[in-house]
Formats: sequence, C-alpha cells, structure tokens
Amino acid sequence: MNEITLSLNGDATRLPEGTALDQALQRWGYGERRIAVAINDAFAPRSTWPERTLDDGGRIDLVAPVGGG
Repeated sequence: MNEITLSLNGDATRLPEGTALDQALQRWGYGERRIAVAINDAFAPRSTWPERTLDDGGRIDLVAPVGGG
C-alpha cells in the first residue's frame, strides 16, 4: 500500500494513501477529543471528517479548546 506524507502541527507524518480524516485522528490519539481541525488553512467541520480523504503534502493543524477565565 502506498503512503502519503503530510504535516501534522508542523511535524512530518506518514499515513496510508486513502486515509480519511477521522481515521487519521484515531490513529494520532485524537479520536474522542474535542478539537478543531484545519486542512491547508481551511476549517474542516466535524461532519465532514469521515468522508474527507487526506492528500499527500497536506498540512493538518489541530487546536484543542483552552479553558480559562
């Protein structure tokens, strides 16, 4: 199976070609966490994650909400 290389929060990572965003998030340990995801600077709504296939050379940025007051 072919692999793709992409950037995850600035670090290079590899995944099997055809991996959906929700599968990648599970693999990276973010499956059940509340996070926001941007792909190549565009927000990716959670509802699109299962059908959103990642591309070689893409840039994924994950942001977790921060509580404060």
